[in-house]
Amino acid sequence: MTSALLLMDFQAGIAGRPGFEPAVDAAERALTAARDAGMPIVFVRVAFRLGCPEIAESNLSFSAAKERGDDAMSLDAPATQIIDRLSPRDDEPIVVKKRISAFAGSDLEVLLRGLGADSLVLGGISTSGVVLSTVRLAADLDFRLTVLADACADPDAEVHHVLTEKVFPRQALVTSVADWAAAL
Repeated sequence: MTSALLLMDFQAGIAGRPGFEPAVDAAERALTAARDAGMPIVFVRVAFRLGCPEIAESNLSFSAAKERGDDAMSLDAPATQIIDRLSPRDDEPIVVKKRISAFAGSDLEVLLRGLGADSLVLGGISTSGVVLSTVRLAADLDFRLTVLADACADPDAEVHHVLTEKVFPRQALVTSVADWAAAL
């Protein structure tokens, strides 16, 4: 079994918001543990071409970004870059997605198959966004899943709790970074 750590949406415009510091701290510990274990690491971020032509007006999640017309969500914008504390190394791929799920509009599945990964360890912001959408699709793609609950965060603490305690356990092992790292 080959596991890969996916750190999702730990980009300045998302993970840099107040309140997410504990999840960033946990993600940093997970990143260190994965590197020490020689585990493949994949970073996922959301970004668009200039002008956001990938965003339809009907997309409630992203249409406001397109309407602003400021290109704050463009590939090179500071808001879409992985935060400095989790800076990827040159050999750690960065996947750019176009929707909520890490798989939507990206080459993530092809990359994971190339790495030989059949098991995914997930951390991300937000729990009700990228983590939920990625867990659902990854389970449908027959990946074994682990969710690092403390390396995930949501603006709504109750939603985070319900997802990590009641929803995710149906498709994933839900654990802490410390417990996961101790088992490596």
